[in-house]
Amino acid sequence: MKQKFLKLISDYRIIFVIYIIVAAVTAYSKYKRGTGGYNNYLIFKNVFYNTLQERNIFSQYPDLFFDSNHYGVFFSLLIAPFAMMPDGLGAVLWNVASTLVFLFAIYKLPFSDAKKSFFAWLCLQEFITAATYFQFNIILTGLLMLSAIYIYERKETQSAFAILIGVFVKIYGIVGLSAFFFIKNKTKFIMSSIVIGILFFVLPMLISSPKFGVQSYFDWYSSLSGKNLENQALGTRQDYSLMGVVRRLLGNADISNLIFLLPGFILFMLPYIRTKQFKFLPFQMMILASTLLFVVLFSSGSESPTYIIAIAGVMIWFLMQENWSKIDVGLLIFVMIFTCFAFSDLFPKTIKEGVFIKYSTKAIPCILIWFRVMYELLTRDFEKDYKLD
Repeated sequence: MKQKFLKLISDYRIIFVIYIIVAAVTAYSKYKRGTGGYNNYLIFKNVFYNTLQERNIFSQYPDLFFDSNHYGVFFSLLIAPFAMMPDGLGAVLWNVASTLVFLFAIYKLPFSDAKKSFFAWLCLQEFITAATYFQFNIILTGLLMLSAIYIYERKETQSAFAILIGVFVKIYGIVGLSAFFFIKNKTKFIMSSIVIGILFFVLPMLISSPKFGVQSYFDWYSSLSGKNLENQALGTRQDYSLMGVVRRLLGNADISNLIFLLPGFILFMLPYIRTKQFKFLPFQMMILASTLLFVVLFSSGSESPTYIIAIAGVMIWFLMQENWSKIDVGLLIFVMIFTCFAFSDLFPKTIKEGVFIKYSTKAIPCILIWFRVMYELLTRDFEKDYKLD
């Protein structure tokens, strides 16, 4: 019985099907609750229609909890097929399509089938959180993973494509360039990026106008600048970051991001001095783990659904360990309880609001993991100390 159970949970096809079912059921249940249940999807949908009508896609929606869109105008093309469907069907298929991108990235990881399954099982709770809010972060996680995987596979054009989708929708995709130094054919990658970048810049203008397309990028900058200031306020459901933890512990919302971003970026870049390690795939994978954690931990825009990105980084780090030490297992358990299940019914409302939200504690386990990843990147021998299968 035990062997059958282990065989069952180690089959990634089973957990992949569960993901798709969860994505569909979650979307449909939110839709049935009325507009308050799927307001994010309605905002995404209106990015397409506002682009068609050349209206500011970043304006607030008074009827949708005074919320607004923060994705680039290129997103209008991605959401278009779903926006033209009835809301219920569009919402369900949007969630399923997002899930398929994420699952494809897991499938492409250079891990054994059992590890792929383990990866998916451990990301499930955080995936549910993101899927509940119809978040693009599910797609973005897949794109960031694929951008690195395609570089390992020497598919420079596909990598550039994945990176630029992320950049043109949510800026975060730019961190996909963390694997740039591992590219064999850099000329092909750069030329592909230029061509694809021009294409992505022009395409939204075909359903609106050049003037509107250009103006949308200025409006996007204003939207993101304003959102950044809002995120730094104490007690919000944003800023679950390294900076947010410090700001909230000290009770000072005026502490600048730059105090953290500059030393954080320097530390993030330090492993690149180890050029002799570049040729080893485990080193490249650990850089990917660091990247997925860094982009969340050093962004004031990080909220609970954003952590699907960071948790993917945690799982890559954990599954690469040759032998799991008690510290490794302890850190993973710490992440699962206090990051993945921080806002679940595992904890009473008073703890969630009085501790987890108030002090951005969801970030703390991932902060510890990131420093552990950086230590390994700077000290370990990636030819001998890691395995991927």
